[in-house]
Amino acid sequence: MEKHYATLWESIADVVGDREAVVCGDRRLTWSQYEQRAARLSAAFADAGLKPGSKVGLYLYNGPEYLESQFAAFKGRQTPVNINYRYLDDELLYLLENSDAEAIVYHTSLGDRVARVKDRAKNVKLFVEVDDGGESLPGSVGYEKLIEGFDPAPRISRSEDDVYMLYTGGTTGMPKGVMYDMGGMLQAFIGIGFPLMGLGLPQPEEIPELVKQKWEAGDPLRAVPACPLMHGTGVWLGAMMPHMGGASVSLLEARSFDAHELWQATQREKLNQLVIVGDAFAKPMLRALEEAKEKGSPYDVSSVKFIVSSGVMWTTEVKQQLLEWHDWVLIDAMGSSEGSMGTSITSRGNVGKTARFAMSPTTKVFTEDGREVKPGSGETGMVAAGGLVPLGYYKDEKKSAATFKTIGGVRYSFPGDWASVEADGTLNLLGRGSNCINTAGEKVYPEEVEEAVKQHPDVLDCLVVGVEDEKFGQRVTAVASPRPGCSVEPEALREFTKTKLAGYKVPKQVFVVPEVKRAPNGKADYPWAREVVAEQGA
Repeated sequence: MEKHYATLWESIADVVGDREAVVCGDRRLTWSQYEQRAARLSAAFADAGLKPGSKVGLYLYNGPEYLESQFAAFKGRQTPVNINYRYLDDELLYLLENSDAEAIVYHTSLGDRVARVKDRAKNVKLFVEVDDGGESLPGSVGYEKLIEGFDPAPRISRSEDDVYMLYTGGTTGMPKGVMYDMGGMLQAFIGIGFPLMGLGLPQPEEIPELVKQKWEAGDPLRAVPACPLMHGTGVWLGAMMPHMGGASVSLLEARSFDAHELWQATQREKLNQLVIVGDAFAKPMLRALEEAKEKGSPYDVSSVKFIVSSGVMWTTEVKQQLLEWHDWVLIDAMGSSEGSMGTSITSRGNVGKTARFAMSPTTKVFTEDGREVKPGSGETGMVAAGGLVPLGYYKDEKKSAATFKTIGGVRYSFPGDWASVEADGTLNLLGRGSNCINTAGEKVYPEEVEEAVKQHPDVLDCLVVGVEDEKFGQRVTAVASPRPGCSVEPEALREFTKTKLAGYKVPKQVFVVPEVKRAPNGKADYPWAREVVAEQGA
């Protein structure tokens, strides 16, 4: 069996066709239905002139259509392209043009934006709309009409060199398409996820039988991506990797994260793996557990074995609070679209420190002059992820050369994270170099300060930015929001932070707002924080 997602998923559908593959509210798709619908859509793509290597834009909220469209593209050896549903006209057009997209699948509620760029998106030959209550766009074809109008595309041989691409906003500049070869990525996902799923380290051709055995034993994986599928954490850890293990993937219906909906789905579907993005998701989950208990109807979370997070800080304090509710395993994966670097596994009796990760065997930390940082030296450097290293950025050789480098004959990805290496070999993550604040000659990483501020019992969330300062060059400035029903004073927060950090890291100013805004995937919205600081007279 070739190492290719479409080929593997087809083989799984052949052996567990009557088992559920995708669940979203009242909609339930078996593996056979999932595979057949994707095959019909693949035939429609081919009829529109899409060929191997063509790009298919997915401008969608979470839903079965996202996974079906991705599967359909894989079937025809096309490349699905994730498009952030928050993008407005210019951002949408940029991504369609930069990716050379020849088709776009979108929700009708986003159709007004598509309509305004349609005439300028010259390369797009197929517009497919998923009805979610918005107006139909002339010249577009209905998603269900396409599926009904085509016979399933025949199965084909595929290449392990087919390109998978995920667009990442990164920390600077316009979004970039991170390219992987399909075979290498699939093999790496087996190594990362299958031991956790209780499937060992099989060869691809062995997986369907293992999946069949898991279902017959009444112990299948049932996963839920609580975060958007348009980002790597949601689609990789929450959907693609579980589907490689024959999982039933449940999707939440709300367009923004609703912790109560997550726990209700967990209880109803007996989910055993939840995929989230750090404290931004975990804190509302804790509140929802507390609220349900106070009402006398606590959620049954006994089915959950793992909670997996990646993308932002997941603090020790929040992990400890989660462990008070259930004996689940908390897997904190340090990585980005450009590569995986380490993991931190927490359970009762095994609680590590915030931002400390066990380095992957292929991970290194290098100083700016190219020396490898020695454990316990106190030196800081840039994290280099080896192993599964992307092919590069799509149509951007300059940025590819800056991010993906060969040192000592080994190719690494340098996503931009800075860290030190403890004497025991663990990685102490400091933060992104692009966000680093230089104050009076000292480097301050916002993430470290944010986590210190959030340890205050009345603080829910915090973002930290550097503001130009005549005396210090930049001054550390925080924007914080209180927990529901609480209030916090800026000076009290400063005094509290002084007990946690060196003086130069303590925010010179703190602005308290009703809510700290983040992206749908939980990642920091630093431009918004800078706007708040500017508006409030900093």
